[in-house]
Amino acid sequence: MPESIKVIDVKVNDFLFSFSEEEIEKADLVKRSESEFHLVKDNQSVNARLVETDLTGKKIRVEVAGEVFDVEIKDELDQMLLKMGFGSASQKHVKEIKAPMPGLVMEVAVIEGQEVLEGDKILILEAMKMENSIIIHANATIKKILVKTGQAVEKGQVLVELD
Repeated sequence: MPESIKVIDVKVNDFLFSFSEEEIEKADLVKRSESEFHLVKDNQSVNARLVETDLTGKKIRVEVAGEVFDVEIKDELDQMLLKMGFGSASQKHVKEIKAPMPGLVMEVAVIEGQEVLEGDKILILEAMKMENSIIIHANATIKKILVKTGQAVEKGQVLVELD
């Protein structure tokens, strides 16, 4: 059985590029310092300077020849989350959290009126004998909790409303 090719999506400003791991490994990239890099591709030499990094959001800002580029990197997990509808939550105001799959609510980790930060656990949903922590992908306030511990939920069911 052939091994699947892993692809990394890279968004630069508003343009999307996809690179295989093999293409990335073949790149002639030299790290000159903590923030300066040199790349040779297709017989072109490019110097780049790392201006800003957000490793948790997998975003960087790079300066090349005086022009600044915003770069966002999406690996396989990020791409899968995007397909499931979780990808752009931090870029907009989220109004509700829905069940990504059918399951059983094992724990509700928040209360109404609580302020939560991106990455905080909202609840634990058991599905296919696995416990899945449902986390929030943007800062918000818990408006209303619509489920209770021990309750069965369907895919797409609203679990929590947010302000």
